[in-house]
Amino acid sequence: MTKPDRRRRFDFPAIAGYAVAVGSVGAALGVSRWLDVHAVTAPVSLFLCAVMFSAWFGGFGPGLLATSLSILAFKYYYAMPLHSLAADVKEIPRILVLALSALFAGLLSAAQRRATGSFRRARDDLAQTVQALERSNQALRAENVERVRAEEALRNAQADLARVARLTTMGELAASIAHEVNQPLMAVVTNADTCLRWLAKDPPDLDETREAAERIVSAGHRAADIIRTIRTLARKSATEVTRFDVNSAISEVLALTSGELRRYDVLLETQLSAGLEPVSGDRGQIQQVILNLTVNAIEAMTAGRHTPRVLRVSSQMAGRNNVLIAVADTGTGLDPTTVDGIFDAFFTTKPDGMGMGLSICRSIVEAHGGRLWASSNSPRGSIFQFTVPAAASEALNARESRNASESLNDSAG
Repeated sequence: MTKPDRRRRFDFPAIAGYAVAVGSVGAALGVSRWLDVHAVTAPVSLFLCAVMFSAWFGGFGPGLLATSLSILAFKYYYAMPLHSLAADVKEIPRILVLALSALFAGLLSAAQRRATGSFRRARDDLAQTVQALERSNQALRAENVERVRAEEALRNAQADLARVARLTTMGELAASIAHEVNQPLMAVVTNADTCLRWLAKDPPDLDETREAAERIVSAGHRAADIIRTIRTLARKSATEVTRFDVNSAISEVLALTSGELRRYDVLLETQLSAGLEPVSGDRGQIQQVILNLTVNAIEAMTAGRHTPRVLRVSSQMAGRNNVLIAVADTGTGLDPTTVDGIFDAFFTTKPDGMGMGLSICRSIVEAHGGRLWASSNSPRGSIFQFTVPAAASEALNARESRNASESLNDSAG
């Protein structure tokens, strides 16, 4: 049998803690005595500091030892009668206050030390766990490289599919977008030249200059609005639910398609009802639906030689809880044999089409709690309509439910 190691009977860190407790109380006593000679008395504060340091360094045991030594030193040197451990009745409250304060400070410091130690151990354990997980993860990746790569490619394709369709549509409208941006920029240049011309007069015509500057500001805001709309339609970001006005969203999309309308001699008619309830959802996604339907309508009318070419966009309330948006054209119309599949993925009647536009539109509308459908337009063409719940519909439903409950209670009464 092996002999026990006698050195293990002594816990050197614990001994060091108690030694620190004795040393810190001795140092506090020495400093307080030195300060007492110079007419500055602060023994309680120094003893509390010694207790807190001892408890923080060594734990509860050294802190309790420092507390006991501090009480004895305070009684012997600062409580009447001096240089005696006998306690005067009048000094007992002071000694009790010191004892309670020192004990409380020691407990707090010991608790902080334990918390710090626990946090350090937890951090070390977490680091070891993370390292183990990383090793396991690397092993799994080594075994399943091809499968993981295929799944990641599939997820990326699904995430980027809507954005690809959106950018494809934006590419088709590049000329129209350039025209819309060029108009306010040219207005800025023209008004800037006018502003300089009025300033060059002697004396300068400040009123005319101010009006020209105001027109520059207005044109700049118009250009910024166009760029903001384009960025909203083209950006790749998470869904941002806001309350917005449907009519203003429709107007921004129609402004982007005005060049295409002029190019193909399409007459635009709008019937945007005033006083619509605001819609709660992603403004960019709803604009994507309107843009896709508008571009499809223009392409349907340019596929043939028939005239007139009329694009009608309307908005109205559908009941009290939904906003209805409709895009109607006078194009070739819907094929009755394929109308049921136009919203299916990869279904297209265009030679170079992806077959994802209407499928994505339906997904967006349904994700907002609405419905998208198509029907024939009279006398020719097609009409695509979709609904989006109004932002106030939830509050309205709750109010109607509350009123119905109150009416039922009144009837029961």
